[in-house]
Amino acid sequence: MEFKFIETNGITLRAAVEGEGPLVIMVHGCPESWFSWRHQIPVIAEAGYKVVAIDVRGYGGSDKPHAIEEYTLKKLSDDVVGVIDFFGEEKAILFGHDWGAPIVWYTSLLNEKRVSAVAGLSVPYFPQGDVSPMDAFEAIFEDKFFYMIYFQEEGVAESEFEPNLRKYLESTYFSADGRGMKKQFESPFNVSDKGPEAKYLDNVIQFDDYPKWINHDEMNYLINEFENSGMRGPLNRYRAQRKDFDDLKGYKDKKLKQPAALMVGSLDPVNFFVGEGYKDTADLKANFDPVYENLVSVELIDDVGHWTQQEAPKQVNEFLLNFLKQI
Repeated sequence: MEFKFIETNGITLRAAVEGEGPLVIMVHGCPESWFSWRHQIPVIAEAGYKVVAIDVRGYGGSDKPHAIEEYTLKKLSDDVVGVIDFFGEEKAILFGHDWGAPIVWYTSLLNEKRVSAVAGLSVPYFPQGDVSPMDAFEAIFEDKFFYMIYFQEEGVAESEFEPNLRKYLESTYFSADGRGMKKQFESPFNVSDKGPEAKYLDNVIQFDDYPKWINHDEMNYLINEFENSGMRGPLNRYRAQRKDFDDLKGYKDKKLKQPAALMVGSLDPVNFFVGEGYKDTADLKANFDPVYENLVSVELIDDVGHWTQQEAPKQVNEFLLNFLKQI
């Protein structure tokens, strides 16, 4: 594996690159980095692909524009297309997790001829609707704490997180993985029970030990990445959602055309935003099959939380390799 610095869409992205063959671009979420794909990069490369795992703009070794409007889905999609251009390819296969999933879904929607297939982990494709997601969240969580609402005011979350990066990252990772979600379900107090004036780190779930899916050295690498990059870029992605809604009104209810795959952990908190979670793979497929024209592969994996490819690397690798064979 080697790092490359890729000129794209007026900025420079850092990317981990390995292998030769058809181009596969991996896009991480928040708060993550290319490193979130460390278990997938060598496996997919070994299978005969050129794997490019980027640091999304605002993260790690990539450029970090200051303005909120620099973090829209359109801007981030153009970044991905620029990576395809950099490697001299006409098309690429895209994999995304967390915010990386909407980035690859919408890159596929906005650039149909440049994406041959797309897979998302954790976050399904949600077509544009009649209401901005942030307007919906503010109505739903009017009298409760909700992290996306808390992130909206510039500087507030930055001033809480940046002096406490270890606590922020550990609490975010460990409360949303399978172990953390089970503890939340067992607890009489839920984070959503906090009032709207609470801070993110108030009453966070904490553990005395690390989960099996990450060790101290790996955590130290991630903390160092955010010490170098700061938190404004990652938080600006949340702040750009209203601009997304305006940008993408012309794509209301549009289905994705490319062959697609979706994998979600049964304990992923994303599952519980709008209900009681999906019962099984058939339930997940039934819910989301209508928004894809060709949903090739779907899987709900048991006892896995939000950090899908890190918590269950073997299952994720098998899922992605099978998807690549199918397409």
